[in-house]
Amino acid sequence: MSNWISLIKKGNTSSATAALGNTGLAIIKAIAASISGSGTMFASAMHSVADAINQGFVFIGSVLAERQPTKRFPTGFGRVVNLFCMIAVIVVTIMAYETFLKGIKLIKYPEASTNFWLNFIVLIIAILIDGAILLKAMKEIIKETRADAKGLGIVASAFRNAGRAAPPTRLVFYEDIVATLGAVFALLAVVLAEFTTFKLMDGIATILIACLMVGVAYKVGYDNMVGLIGVAAPKDVEDRISSLILNDPDVIDIGKMRIVQEGRHYHMEAYVELRKGFTLAQATEIKSRIKKKLLADSDLSDVTLSIMDDNGIVTWKQE
Repeated sequence: MSNWISLIKKGNTSSATAALGNTGLAIIKAIAASISGSGTMFASAMHSVADAINQGFVFIGSVLAERQPTKRFPTGFGRVVNLFCMIAVIVVTIMAYETFLKGIKLIKYPEASTNFWLNFIVLIIAILIDGAILLKAMKEIIKETRADAKGLGIVASAFRNAGRAAPPTRLVFYEDIVATLGAVFALLAVVLAEFTTFKLMDGIATILIACLMVGVAYKVGYDNMVGLIGVAAPKDVEDRISSLILNDPDVIDIGKMRIVQEGRHYHMEAYVELRKGFTLAQATEIKSRIKKKLLADSDLSDVTLSIMDDNGIVTWKQE
């Protein structure tokens, strides 16, 4: 039991927060949609339901991904989170389809909505909650990618580095961009329906929300498909790891190095060239020292090193 508690504590906090927040929003929006009959409120509620289910799935995946390697699964369970994210993509796609159909229906047969102030207040609350979740996801991206950003710079840095963040954090980030924009669209539709004669905005906003959901499904699906196949570490991670190796006084060169992303961590294999003249015992001690230093890096979960004598040819060149 204590083992599972420790795993849960290591789970992705962004997805857990987002799942709880969107569950509350889905309930509030569904009640408001049933009372007012607003199509955009229904679409926004469906989106919150999809987000809550997805982010709950992804949090479970992030917890399972923290399990230690076993004899049967020697490289660990890092890619489990990618699998759970793919399940989330299917849920988003189904919800997007249903929302799109609702939008088409509202354009063909516009429905009058009531309780303007109820819809208005609920959507303002949704924008504030989704915005807060989005900001938390941005901060998680900055933390996970070790980006140096503060204040308003967090926004630009989060967009630049989102592709390098952990799969659950990326999912929350993309989904809450859509959720926040969707709530803004829904608010605009409710206001226009109340104060103008333009009644088609309800259906248009519903279709726009559906299209945004499809965009998220495509982006998250592609990123996690790449993750399931096995993708190389970003250049800055590779440079940081190679610097850790080359800064050792007994290392001359790196003959070959491969770093593959596994969930939010990386597995690395490298051939390290040492200065000539070491005994086997000394070389083994140096290898252990380098490996210990590498495993101290929070991005690495598994390190395999092989040692060899310097061949006189510089193989690894850092830019």
